[in-house]
Amino acid sequence: ARFSSDNQREESIDAQIRACRTYASSNGWIIVREYCDRGISGTSDNRPEFLQMIEDSKTGNFDAIIVHKLDRFSRNVQQTIGYISELKDNGVELKSVIEQFDDTPEGEFMRNMMSNISQYYVRNLAREVMKGMKENAYKCLHVGGIPPLGYYVDLDKKYQIDEKEASIVKKIFELYIDGNTHQKIITELNSLGYKNKKGTEWTKNSILSILRNEKYIGTYVWNRVVAKNSKGKRNGHREKPVEEVIRIPKGIPAIIPTETFQKVQGIIAKRKLGEDSPRRSGTVY
Repeated sequence: ARFSSDNQREESIDAQIRACRTYASSNGWIIVREYCDRGISGTSDNRPEFLQMIEDSKTGNFDAIIVHKLDRFSRNVQQTIGYISELKDNGVELKSVIEQFDDTPEGEFMRNMMSNISQYYVRNLAREVMKGMKENAYKCLHVGGIPPLGYYVDLDKKYQIDEKEASIVKKIFELYIDGNTHQKIITELNSLGYKNKKGTEWTKNSILSILRNEKYIGTYVWNRVVAKNSKGKRNGHREKPVEEVIRIPKGIPAIIPTETFQKVQGIIAKRKLGEDSPRRSGTVY
């Protein structure tokens, strides 16, 4: 069983489990275990309970897996075919309460067709959601996620400066321009009792992400980083082509002067060049 978004709740899991239990009972089957992933997309391959179920299929402890509907199993055609093939190798059938598929070529064709429809549905939905998000981005509105340190989002979805957090941002830029290393900045922030946006420990990457963030000079930026991969992970260092990124100068309130920001970018570039430069070696006679 699985639900993936705020539109589906714990009750969705209960309904799926109830339907699967009824289906099993009507077929005279005994349920040996129930696997549930909460708040995880069916397009992602990073589903702990699902992956445990696939792994357990190798033990021979069960003969079939029951899902309420095929899209609860997966919304990705390639994953669906691959996992069903793996289950078949392990002697395990996949049964759906709603859709009835047999092992005939026609049954396999229908199952693959339903999987394609499910994948099309979720990808088309994502496209429509993206369209709405893009329109909001052109208006410089917040479109999801946690706003950067120094900002909060008001009821109109507009970015506003959080003065208390903004003072931390200014301090980081000040310390960096004064020549402090990342570790010294982290030590100073901790000594002052400053916390990052998530309330977790400061790291070199969290400091750099602030120092490089154009939002602090008032530039609204959206759609810069590539989407999550099939395992639900995102590489924050991979960026989309420039033409796909929405970048609007003076779109939000600025916390840092442009001159200060540019100076910091120059220091970052020089430090990186120093780190990447080959070390010379010599021999002493």
